Amino acid sequence: MPNPDFNLLITLDAVLAEGSVARAAKRLRLSPSAMSRALARLRETTGDPLLVRAGRGLVPTPRAIELRERVSQLVRDGREILRPVETLNLKNLVRTFTLRTSEGFVECFGPELIARIGEQAPGVRLCFLQKPDKDSQSLRDGVVDLETGVIEASTAPELRVQALFRDSYVGVVRLGHPLSQEEITPSSYAAGKHIFVSRAGLDKGPIDDALLALGLERKIATIVGGFSTALGLARGSDLIASVPERHTANLRQGMFSFPLPVRTAEFTVSLLWHPRLSADPAHRWLRNLVMEICAKTH
Repeated sequence: MPNPDFNLLITLDAVLAEGSVARAAKRLRLSPSAMSRALARLRETTGDPLLVRAGRGLVPTPRAIELRERVSQLVRDGREILRPVETLNLKNLVRTFTLRTSEGFVECFGPELIARIGEQAPGVRLCFLQKPDKDSQSLRDGVVDLETGVIEASTAPELRVQALFRDSYVGVVRLGHPLSQEEITPSSYAAGKHIFVSRAGLDKGPIDDALLALGLERKIATIVGGFSTALGLARGSDLIASVPERHTANLRQGMFSFPLPVRTAEFTVSLLWHPRLSADPAHRWLRNLVMEICAKTH
């Protein structure tokens, strides 16, 4: 039987529980004739009469007695699976969510996110992981609940995506740096010594392409793997860091930030998750909270 009719399980459960065609029909709100036809289908499907006449009543066959509890449990399990999700009680929610984010996200958005979670769901804990690469396997495996990043061609196509905010690069130097005391031109910007941020160890990016279009080239003095490292170096030296503006707002406090003197394209930072969690009420609540905080934090 390659395509069984699972509706027959509900009929079988009623028949075996009631031991009567008439009572089973009443339980399922069917006419006696419809119930008799359903019983005929069950007998044909199972290859067993299930109920046989004994005097003026019906008694179950050994096969029916064997199936009764198993079928009843299957029907209960099916109803449990298909019942509507209960209203989420945040005050009683106890859960740890793991978020994988690029450097700077936690410093910028984490304080309010943690505070809001503490108010709404005190039993919820966040575990933040650094994002060393763009591999989506941790989302697929369920190790990570949410991830932030820029969508690229290599992003797994099955992931759900929600845009959080637009961002663009700014230059950052220590207070008192020569660039903080003069008009910044493409030439003066390119003439300085720069910190390049790349997890993959690259030394060229969109800013270099924009400078090259003007016949300029900047000197990359060092390459680091994260924004906070770049800003830490710039804070204590004459090196120039170029980092995402919104992503590093809190990290740049006490430093001089300036718009880049060359045009680079904005990019969108998005929230990513695996579709298996889309309908989970607690996960949906956390997603909405992250989106709300990112939308209003500048």
